[in-house]
Amino acid sequence: MRRMSLQPPESIRVDDFLPQRRSLRVAVVTETYPPEVNGVAATIARVVDGLRLRQHEVQLVRPRQDSSDADSTGTERYSEVLMRGLPIPRYPQLKMGMPSKRALLSLWTRRRPDVVHLVTEGPLGWSALAAAVKMGLPVVSDFRTNFHAYSRHYGVAWLHNPIMGYLRKFHNRTACTMVPTEALRQQLAASGFRRLQVVARGVDTQLFHPGRRNAALRASWGAGPETTVVLCVGRLAPEKNLGTLAAAWRAMAAQAPTAASLKLVLVGDGPARASLQAQLPGAVFAGLRHGEDLAAHYASADAFVFPSLTETFGNVVPEAMASGLAVLAYDYAAASQLIEHGESGLLARMDDADDLQRLALSLVADRGAVPALGRAARAVAVRLDWDRIVGLIEAEYDLALRSAALAAGERGAWPVLPVVRP
Repeated sequence: MRRMSLQPPESIRVDDFLPQRRSLRVAVVTETYPPEVNGVAATIARVVDGLRLRQHEVQLVRPRQDSSDADSTGTERYSEVLMRGLPIPRYPQLKMGMPSKRALLSLWTRRRPDVVHLVTEGPLGWSALAAAVKMGLPVVSDFRTNFHAYSRHYGVAWLHNPIMGYLRKFHNRTACTMVPTEALRQQLAASGFRRLQVVARGVDTQLFHPGRRNAALRASWGAGPETTVVLCVGRLAPEKNLGTLAAAWRAMAAQAPTAASLKLVLVGDGPARASLQAQLPGAVFAGLRHGEDLAAHYASADAFVFPSLTETFGNVVPEAMASGLAVLAYDYAAASQLIEHGESGLLARMDDADDLQRLALSLVADRGAVPALGRAARAVAVRLDWDRIVGLIEAEYDLALRSAALAAGERGAWPVLPVVRP
């Protein structure tokens, strides 16, 4: 069985902490947030929403995304503080925060947070870590992007070790680093990362739902009722290993009984789009999609083929599963945790393009198995409740607060504890 355990470790139970008994001031620092489109932005937005629903006071610190972006006081329990940002090379639609330690010290001196949650490790994240450590604030962090793995896809493999060293130094200064899978926890632990805790990702099973299947949308793709539509969702970029998808698709198309019986749809955009369009002249390139429109694209397909090898989790996998698709992916990250091979999806051997192609061909050879895999995938996905995930994050906040209080006591200092707020 490879399905993810949705229970916290036996030694830690969310109910033991009962974080709903008090409201915390949580400063969430991230260098990406909606309307930017990527997995980190989408998942941290769900965490922020979950914290607010649990009556915590959230201060979101992020880079300014464009000239019209403005600070927002929001509600009594929510505010956004915008910092300077610069476009990320190759991804101009995304921003990288600038060093802002002095501004954060001033901000948090005026209104001290109970805990600081660092989502990204860029210049803004490093500044927030330095400011929080200087002020003695409890800090937790997320490991959400395999920047060290990306280096080989951009011709700078020599940067792998320096990047890993930076990430290790960053995260080891925090009370806890939350990672989405046990496999990633083991990998990072072997590389010298400390205080790692597995906290899974959730999925919105009301948004991503088989009931959003749209015959008119399928028709616009040139797909009829009997067409098997193969979908891939994500950034069209070198690190997503889309050359493997292209090769597998050509093999599938060659085996299909007719050209009309099979269709490929790619949702997303990025620097590899033009190259892929040249390689896949019959594919539908749907561009970026959001919200219910994205959910309809998922549900209107039949199978989901995801060849990426650089995910920390891969949010698109549970989204596809929740949408009722038969998922084929490599046996790691979210797929490894959620899919039982042959029952709720298909798992290819890690980094084995031939095995992924073999399994892709099985989707063509046994089209009758595709709906059954999709139904089983949906049954697994409905257990990934966001409220429970946020509860696990609250537990990590509580542990960080307790550790800070104990450390202050050992120094003979009076611990600064969060106040009880109505």
